[in-house]
Order: sequence, then structure tokens, then C-alpha cells
Amino acid sequence: MVMDPDGKTAAPGGLDIVALLKEHQGRNYDLHAAHVNPANVKTLKTIGFDHCYVRAEGPYLWDVEGTRYLDMLSGYGVFGLGRNHPDVRRVLKEFLDAEYPSLVKMEAPLLSGILAEELKKRMPNDLDMVFFANSGAEGVEAAIKYAKCATGKAGIIHCKKAYHGLTYGALSVNGDDSFRSGFEPYLPECRMIEFNNLEALEAELRKGDVAAFVVEPIQGKGVYIGSPGYLLAAQRLCRKYGALFIDDEVQSGMGRTGKFLAIAHDGPEVDPDIVVLSKTLSAGFVPVAAVLCKRWIHDKVFSSMQRSVVHSSTFSQGNFAMAAGLAALDVIDRQGLMQNADRMGNLLGEGLRAMIPRFEFMKEVRWRGLMMGIEFGSPRSLTLKTAWGICHGLDKSLFPQACVMPLMSRHHIITQVAGHAIDVVKLLPPFVIGESDVRWFLEAFEEVMVGMHKFPGPAWDVITDIGKAALTQRAR
Repeated sequence: MVMDPDGKTAAPGGLDIVALLKEHQGRNYDLHAAHVNPANVKTLKTIGFDHCYVRAEGPYLWDVEGTRYLDMLSGYGVFGLGRNHPDVRRVLKEFLDAEYPSLVKMEAPLLSGILAEELKKRMPNDLDMVFFANSGAEGVEAAIKYAKCATGKAGIIHCKKAYHGLTYGALSVNGDDSFRSGFEPYLPECRMIEFNNLEALEAELRKGDVAAFVVEPIQGKGVYIGSPGYLLAAQRLCRKYGALFIDDEVQSGMGRTGKFLAIAHDGPEVDPDIVVLSKTLSAGFVPVAAVLCKRWIHDKVFSSMQRSVVHSSTFSQGNFAMAAGLAALDVIDRQGLMQNADRMGNLLGEGLRAMIPRFEFMKEVRWRGLMMGIEFGSPRSLTLKTAWGICHGLDKSLFPQACVMPLMSRHHIITQVAGHAIDVVKLLPPFVIGESDVRWFLEAFEEVMVGMHKFPGPAWDVITDIGKAALTQRAR
């Protein structure tokens, strides 16, 4: 309600956001080319992802022409609850209507205390203290700072192909050179090892200067899953050599794998020192992250009244984000979304795995719940092997695009290539998908595979054109 100086209701005025959206509808890519990121616009247009979406509900999006899309990417995992979940929207509307104060700063906010208490209940071990940040990358930054301060050591071990964010500290523990190139030098004493390699981990830990080992239970770039017991053994090695074990659950947490934390699949003895959560934590409505740690670590960082805000962030503990987090947890529990993620993930994964004997390009399907990677490999037959070689000769990231593009153009399904120079298509569906959505995807994927196994053919003509364009671009 708008009031005039006399306390009476003022006439409506100001920005009409709905009218603004309608006025500029369809201008997305022109505006971004002019003001935001022209290189990304070119990429999206090249692979046929230049759609303008105007409505979202659950696992679906609609574009300006009214076409419905199945979102099997969910904003890189942000929309685990689907888009515009009605129960979360209701809570946020009620909170706004309450005109409750936020970010007073010189106070201890109520909702952040309640959300911290709720998150601690869902941990596999005693993680006593919670810091709220604005993104997964910022959460990783906090975890790195905590580890260095608590141990007095400098070294941080991370894994090849790891993805922990793109801010400077997080980038320093990123295992993909395509993101790192041009931003050197990184933080000192950040050392990379192979994922799932305990011998390499112990060799680094044995040096005695390691503050922490930071690891994703399931690597987002490629959807690589460690061997059974790998994470538990890594945790024990960290204890042996006095290093902290940091569990990055930004993408895999909040129930995506059928358990609240993906690390819990390694059994009841898992005992991370620090856990980082984000993405689904606010159901996609507000940027938020949470860093949970053991009390002794917290006490080393915030060791006195003078250091009580030694790590902080202006928007940390914003009550709108805290309300969204509480609403998201309520929906996950009350609607059984972790159980649905497990059930739908198995239905989808087994359906894809059953196709492997039929399609030479399909090598492996990996999944935990609704975090899934479909990996391709070199085929047996000479004709298809030739096609594989041509494609990889043009660009090592090109082949899985041959799957992603027709899934979008012909079947209106949003997926992504799992990483640079990785022959994997990645799926991160919302936890709310149902059996009809799984059938939609499986039928579409099967049809795409049939087309990709016809060489020469239309699918290969498109990919060859894109590959040649990529080569031309790099030569400039």
C-alpha cells in the first residue's frame, strides 16, 4: 500500500513490472547482445537454445509461442522443487505482507536461527554452527577461510574436474582449466589430485601442511561417483593427518540423490568437518547458501568479541532468504521429495541403461537419485567410428551436443553437456518430476539415439557445421 504525506492511500503509480515484461517480450537476446554478454548470446543461438520463456511451473517452461518444455536441468539444480512452487510462494507472500524487518545487522535475526536449527537436524553428524552466505561459491570461500584459520595450515587439496565456483578462492580449487585460464595466479598451496584416488590424497596429506581436502560427493562436471567407501576413507585420512574434510554439497545436497546429503550414501560413519549447501536451499527464489561446521572450528574463527564478525556478508541472514529456506525444507519433507528423487532417478536411470546394448555410442549411465550422467564412447563399427573421429577432431566438446541439440529442437527438453571435453550429457531434473516426464525423456532420447547412429545423416550435418564454426572462431 502506498501512502501520501497525509497518511492517506496514494494513487497507484510507479513501475508496472507486468507491463514492462509485456512491452519488451522477445527482446531478451538483443538486450543481452548489447548490454550483458554477446559471446553467450552467440553460443545460445548456435546450439538452438535462444528461446524466450514467459511462464514456469514445476518441471515445465513455456516460451512466447506457448510451447511447453521439460526442464531436465532445473537451473543447474537450483529448482529442485520445480519452478514457482505454490507452497513456497505462499510463505514468501505472507512474509512480505508481515512487513517484518530484515538485515538490521546489529541484532541476532530470528529466522536465521530457526533455519540453522532445522539444517542441523538433517546432518549425518554433529555440525554445530551455521553461517549463511549468498551462493555456493561464497560458501566455499568461507569453508576455505575456516579451514586455514582453524588448522593454521595453508594447503588445500582439490580434485581434477572439480567445480566449486568461480570466485577467486573457489576458482583456485577448481579442477577445470577452461574456467581457470587467464585468471592466474591462483591462491598458493592449492594442489590438485585425481578424484577417487586415495593414494594421491594420502601423498599430499603426508606433507603435513594441508588445511583441508574439499570434495564433491558426486562431481558435477561429468557426474563422476566415487567408489563405495571412497569418501569415508578420505575422511579418515584427513583425520589421520590433521586436515579438515570439506563436503561440497552445493549441487548434490538438499535431497537430490535420495538422501539429504549425497555423502550419506557412504554410510552412517560419514563425519564431514564442514558442509556447504546452496541451490535448492531457497527453492530458487532467493540466492542463499549455508556453511555448517563443527563448534571447535567456529570457535577458532570467531575466537573473541573483537573477532565476532571476522567473516561476514552484507546480505547474510536476509529474512526473505531464510523464509524461503524454511519453506523449501518443509516442502521437501512434507511432500516426500527425497523419496520421489530416488524413485524417479532409478526409473530414468534403468530406462537409459537398458538402451546401452542397442546404441553403440552409449557407454555408461551413472546416477544417484536425480543427478545423472549419460556417457558416450567410441563405437565398434567402422562407419560410426569414423563419425566419432571426425567429431572429436573438430572439437572435443562437440559430440554430446549432437544429443543435447535435438532434444531441445525436436523434443523441447532442456539438458546440457556435462563439461568441457567430456562426452557426457548431464541431467539435473527437479525432484517433482513424475512418470510421464520420465517417459517423455526416454522416448525422446531413444529417437535422438536412432538419428545419431545414422551416418551420414542430418544430425551429423548440423554438428559438422557447428564444429567448423568453432574452429574458425578459435583461429581468429
